[in-house]
Amino acid sequence: MRETTDILISGGGVAGLTAACALGVAGFRVICVDPTPPVTEGEAEGADLRTTAFLQPSIPVLEAAGLWSRLEPHAAPLQVMRIIDAGGPEPEARLTRDFDAADISDAPFGWNLPNWLLRREMVARIAELPNVSFRPGTGFARMLTRESEALVTLTDGTQIAARLVVGADGRNSPVREALGIGAKTTRYGQKALAFAVTHDLPHGNVSTEVHRKGGPFTLVPLPDRDGKPASAVVWMETGPEIARLAALPVPDFEAEMTARSSGILGPLSLITRRSIWPIISQIAERMSGPRAVLMAESAHVVPPIGAQGLNMSLADLAALLDLTGRHRDDPGQPAVTETFHRRRHLEVQGRVTGIDFLNRASMAETPLLRDLRARALGALYSARPVRQMLMRAGLGVR
Repeated sequence: MRETTDILISGGGVAGLTAACALGVAGFRVICVDPTPPVTEGEAEGADLRTTAFLQPSIPVLEAAGLWSRLEPHAAPLQVMRIIDAGGPEPEARLTRDFDAADISDAPFGWNLPNWLLRREMVARIAELPNVSFRPGTGFARMLTRESEALVTLTDGTQIAARLVVGADGRNSPVREALGIGAKTTRYGQKALAFAVTHDLPHGNVSTEVHRKGGPFTLVPLPDRDGKPASAVVWMETGPEIARLAALPVPDFEAEMTARSSGILGPLSLITRRSIWPIISQIAERMSGPRAVLMAESAHVVPPIGAQGLNMSLADLAALLDLTGRHRDDPGQPAVTETFHRRRHLEVQGRVTGIDFLNRASMAETPLLRDLRARALGALYSARPVRQMLMRAGLGVR
């Protein structure tokens, strides 16, 4: 069977579902496919227990998609980003610096939500859009590009003629492979544990990164759970250390994570299972090809530092919405695809390079390197114009 559509999106993760909503609201006929149905309950097997902080520039994209009104009631605002250096002989905070959104804006830096909840609300939003079809359980198989369209074959044998194909299908992107586009991958020997905790002390809408070795221990505010303050945690360490931590009995694990947090929120209590995620940096050689563009992790992957990953993806989507809106008659023409690559690739390269540097600094093992890291943090923070510049750069605003 052969169908036609304006835009086919390969990938039903948070980025792909957001793109389906936004492009659908823009008036395009959209088909979104993914071989794995989304898990939309936090307690279900396979649920993504990580959280996403939507920074200020991402909110207009979510509003355009009709998603923000659904998400905002569940979001925890991030007013302060706190960086703690605990690289001394003991895992205690020896340097604390607060980056407050009030220095540059009347609004918080961003808003934090669980990834499984994002999928739930996005799938519900797609169901409201008659011109958008979401097909979980069916994936992208291959593609033949022609001058006026791309002919895509799905894993169930269906053929779809699309004006534009959007690859939002992850770090091992089938669309990127079909286009013959390579990617440069950097491996750190790191993995991350993602889970959620409750604690006695309120988080005060402060997102905290505690740096010691192996990578940051990050606490991100969540709404209260059963009357107690709650936070999402991403704990980055070497692969063997993450395997050891994941296998610990809960009481032992709680003792270790409380110590690693420098006790800043009091004793931490585990309230979800622990999930393991690999840590890499990756960037595609190009972000477009004939009748196709690459966005999100099909184009760029970064370690979870500074809430950059998905916000880079939504910056991709903002550029795509602008370009397809200017060329509604044919959203896959070179004026869209080639301009998209030129507009996004250089900025993406800069952010991937910057986050790579920050991650390597956070992994510092020797006391000398940790001391240098602490001095650099203190020096950068002390000059208010520099501090404001860093915060604006992190948000992606001028």
